[in-house]
Amino acid sequence: MESTASSPAPVQRALFTRESLIRLIVPLIIEQFLLMTVGMADTVMVTSTGQAAVSGVSLVDNVNQLLLQVFAALSTGGAVVVSQYLGRREAENARTAARQLIYTVFAVSTALMVLALVFRQHVLALLFGNIEPDVMASALDYFLATALAYPFMALYNAGAALFRSMGNSKVSMLNSLVVNIVNITVNAVLIYGFDMGALGAGIGTLVSRITAAVIILILLRHPGSPLQLDHLLRVRVHPATIGRILSIGIPNGLENGLFQAGKLVVLGLITSFGTNAVAANAIANSIAGVVNVPGQAMGLALITVVGQCMGAHRPGQAVRYTRNLLGVVYLAMGVLNVLLFFTAAPLCSLFNLTPEASAMAVEVLRWCAVFTLTIWPVAFTLPNTLRAAGDAVFTMGVSLASMFLCRIAASYLLASPWGLGMGLLGVWMAMFLDWIVRALFFVTRFLRGKWKNIRVIR
Repeated sequence: MESTASSPAPVQRALFTRESLIRLIVPLIIEQFLLMTVGMADTVMVTSTGQAAVSGVSLVDNVNQLLLQVFAALSTGGAVVVSQYLGRREAENARTAARQLIYTVFAVSTALMVLALVFRQHVLALLFGNIEPDVMASALDYFLATALAYPFMALYNAGAALFRSMGNSKVSMLNSLVVNIVNITVNAVLIYGFDMGALGAGIGTLVSRITAAVIILILLRHPGSPLQLDHLLRVRVHPATIGRILSIGIPNGLENGLFQAGKLVVLGLITSFGTNAVAANAIANSIAGVVNVPGQAMGLALITVVGQCMGAHRPGQAVRYTRNLLGVVYLAMGVLNVLLFFTAAPLCSLFNLTPEASAMAVEVLRWCAVFTLTIWPVAFTLPNTLRAAGDAVFTMGVSLASMFLCRIAASYLLASPWGLGMGLLGVWMAMFLDWIVRALFFVTRFLRGKWKNIRVIR
């Protein structure tokens, strides 16, 4: 009698080897450090012209971050679609999606550039109220130059996302190195040589972003690329593909954009505490951003890894890769945050701050090290697994609810004079509460696994 036992299911080949993950992740980490230094270079180099210039640059950088988040969200939508097509081995559909991403981000960024140029003074006045005249003058100069860079920032983000979706993060890493060299060189000439202050920093950003966009678009035309994009000026709109991109990009853009808008609302509260608080907040954010780099890099890697796993119908591998990469994030960020806790004071002394501003920056950075070590990875890296699977509406809902109910409302309760009066520290405590709420929802969603059943492409 023949055995009725079924044959064991064939073992699925891993989509990513350890070596391929290392080739993807290491350049991403280096790239994120390099991109971080672009903004830090503007802040550090402009300190030579006074605290008003530092404050003006930091205020505009918060506005620019809002728009950069929108560009990054659209790029993420494109990267998810392209990654899933690549995981399914549908190269032609992947190329179509890549083209539509380029056209979409260019149209959106150009429109935002025009609005920013026309209404930049009104935007600053609306967001930050009656800031000191010298701070406003620096902010307007910096805003003018950086707004002109929006289309180039968007094109670079889209191109870098496309290379990452192919598993090639080395290109964007090298491009980021070029951006830093160009930005620092132009800054040095205009700030130190011509005493142009905030405007010089803005022009440095503009020139470096133009350079980055041109390089990334040239590389996308390379014949050896799986997403070789020729004749981009022959615009061919593919509504169905744009719809798939926007199904991820719009929720992600709303999430990132309104998240940044919420930060701007809170920043308006911080400006009421005086220039010392604004400068301390700017420097603390710059330093704290460095320790987040491993988590941000791994989040970008998850878009590629999980996207290809879901496109290939291998959700089990998506879960395994997510858990392993989160473990790496906790290890790397743990080391960095322990260092930050003990070196916050000497780090802040590198900036030209008043003793009052320096003391405030050190205080919030030490608290930040504790919460970043324990909560940040599951609040901000983990949800990229959900987004890569197409679960962008859920992440948007959680993020926005937590932003408005925790970060904004709690900031006014904890920090404002009519609340507990904790000042800048109260704002940062409200931010940590926001992280905790996000982490609880995202971990629960990941463990329940509903995201595995979502289909982005058919």
